[in-house]
Amino acid sequence: MKIVMLENNCLGNDIDLSSFDNLGEVSRYPLTSPEELADRIQDAQVLILNKIPMNEQTLKNAPYVKLICIAATGVDNVDLAYTRNRGITVTNVKDYSTAAVAQHTFAMTLYLLEKLHHYDNYVKSGIYAAQSVFTNFDIPFTELEGKTWGIIGLGHIGRKVAQIAAAFGCHVIFYSASGHNTTTEYTRVDFDTLLQQADILSLHCPLTDRTRDLINLEALRQMKQTAILINVARGPVVNDRDLYTALTQNMIAGAGLDVLSKEPMRTDNPLAQIQDSNKLIITPHLAWASTEARERLVVEVHRNVEAYLQGEERNIVK
Repeated sequence: MKIVMLENNCLGNDIDLSSFDNLGEVSRYPLTSPEELADRIQDAQVLILNKIPMNEQTLKNAPYVKLICIAATGVDNVDLAYTRNRGITVTNVKDYSTAAVAQHTFAMTLYLLEKLHHYDNYVKSGIYAAQSVFTNFDIPFTELEGKTWGIIGLGHIGRKVAQIAAAFGCHVIFYSASGHNTTTEYTRVDFDTLLQQADILSLHCPLTDRTRDLINLEALRQMKQTAILINVARGPVVNDRDLYTALTQNMIAGAGLDVLSKEPMRTDNPLAQIQDSNKLIITPHLAWASTEARERLVVEVHRNVEAYLQGEERNIVK
């Protein structure tokens, strides 16, 4: 069995990938450009990748491919109609990064809420050492307790965030973008109510036609001026240009983003102009990538390949 790992840099150089050697003949590549793809997969039966598009154009000259393992949860880079027609099995990995993404959600929230960038710089600048008073709180900050935490996307990650928010003393409300979530554990509200009531609004939904540009200027105008927006879902759920307008015109207090409409971030993205880290923090799509999460991911991908070779169905994307 010829196994080709096309984007190992997305798994990190600190993660051991040698376990795949017991499954077949393995070729490993740090990254694969569009120009390199056809040659690397032409005689492969199993492909392991993250973001590379898998469709008729990229697979037409790879007649032996039988299994595509996505080293992630999202499969929006795969033309599932085409792979089904070809008889190619597609697998993904769910719930491996729930703890990591929930943790990052609160890391960004607390960073913004408590103005940590300002106070860290205040101390390191020498101002604190030069003053006579033991404290300084020149920029007011508030508590999470008693706040309303709004969630879009109450899946594994959204539920974990809801549990932690409740432990902080927040009232949790959610909006079901799909319209199918009927849980009664937390208060379900309509979209306008969510926007108007949330002090913290965190996004954990998949990218679909219904969620693309969901957080646009019209939505941002409905939010509280004191509200914080956190996006750890998919970049295009938020309109970057509209968020720039909202932040620079003080429609909302701040935003924490781990994802953007185009990744890596483009230099012409208007959000790059906002240098005030008290208002905006952007991380390079790393919320999922704790050491533990990446170790779990590799184990699960290995199990997916192993199950396929043994004729078993495991994590197959229908």
